[in-house]
Amino acid sequence: MRLSGVGHPPGLLGRAPLERECNVMTPPETWVAPNPCVITAASVHYNQRVSNEMGQAVTMSDSAPAIDIDETSFESAVVARSHELPVLVDFWAAWCAPCRALAPVLDRVVESYGGRVALAKVNTDEQPRLAATFAVRSLPTVKLFRDGAVVGEFMGAQPESMIRALLEPHVKRDSDRLREQAATAKGSGDLAGAAALLTRALAEDPDNARIHPELAEVSLDLGDLEAAAAVLTSVPLRGADEERVTALRARRRLAQQAANSEEDEATLRAAVEADPTDCAKRLRLGAYLAGLGAHEAALEEFLSVLRIDRGFDDGAARKSMVDIFRMLGNSHPLVGRYRAMMASILN
Repeated sequence: MRLSGVGHPPGLLGRAPLERECNVMTPPETWVAPNPCVITAASVHYNQRVSNEMGQAVTMSDSAPAIDIDETSFESAVVARSHELPVLVDFWAAWCAPCRALAPVLDRVVESYGGRVALAKVNTDEQPRLAATFAVRSLPTVKLFRDGAVVGEFMGAQPESMIRALLEPHVKRDSDRLREQAATAKGSGDLAGAAALLTRALAEDPDNARIHPELAEVSLDLGDLEAAAAVLTSVPLRGADEERVTALRARRRLAQQAANSEEDEATLRAAVEADPTDCAKRLRLGAYLAGLGAHEAALEEFLSVLRIDRGFDDGAARKSMVDIFRMLGNSHPLVGRYRAMMASILN
């Protein structure tokens, strides 16, 4: 592994620049403390020298609820096991002060989940190839594995609240059993049954942020806009799939616009044909089409409104197009094309 950096373990250069706390936090999914230990060739040499002089390996804690991982055990203990439950992997070194500060915090958090989260530790001085494989350049680095892949990580010593926020979306909860039943019901076409199961799950476990988008989506499928709005306004601040929630909120707004129209598609089309400059009718037709899932046709109507009067109804056409973009996601082919056309009109 190529080791580079500016920090050195104590004693090598007559000072200990890495013996300092890391206490400034940034939000998930990747958090970085300001002063993590930096892995250097000197640090590896130092820890090996200490181990040799003391005649024993340096360990983190005899009582830690964790397993020590090496190259031979990583696949089974981390990758394979992550298909069953979330696995936190703590990359550490004995000379790293923030590593020692973080270790008991990780232990407490993992123990509190009562076996629903696993903790593995990788001594980077003893396992440099593993550190190189996962691009570990500062310590401590903690990576969260789920379903065979890294789904989150942080660097530096972090408080329990931050670690829990990273874990929570991936931890199995009792209410997830009802979610699974709801998914089965939805798959068989029983939307009402799915909604009932998700409503019960939400009542039993309102902090499970995975329930909210699923219930909102089923509510929208049922045409229950009021229920969808109520669910989407109560999404927990942490642990939610923000992209999905944003898309569902956009879908609900568009559906509400369509519901507010008293005319059907044929009537709206006739009105637009009679007066192509009628922006109000075009907006209603666009909303109606969006509600039917005819996104390209809806975007064309909103684009026509922008060409006629881009400021009509406080920029309602632009807002509706943005809602469709959010609902479809940036990777959808319509989004890039129509976003460019919208920008050319507005700019």
